[in-house]
Amino acid sequence: MTPETAARLAGCGIQLAAESPQYSMFTRGYCVALVCPGAAGIGSTGMMTETGLAFLVWREGRPYLAAKGHETPATFAQVEETTRFSLDLKRALGVDPGEA
Repeated sequence: MTPETAARLAGCGIQLAAESPQYSMFTRGYCVALVCPGAAGIGSTGMMTETGLAFLVWREGRPYLAAKGHETPATFAQVEETTRFSLDLKRALGVDPGEA
């Protein structure tokens, strides 16, 4: 990671939580995202919940946090936090915000 990228991440309050040759894990608050090196975008963004890592999904126009074997409706605040984190991470990493 370049010093410029690290500075952009820090400016957004995003931390590099784990890194391997296959992925980097970024966090902020309860939000988590996995990024594969060299990928055009970032992977799905999720939140840590009582049942583990849950990903924001939409079903019939409604937001849910889906974890293995469990799904719960997402609050407006959770949708906002997850969406903001994802956009900030994309910008900090220099990924087009329109990319997944």
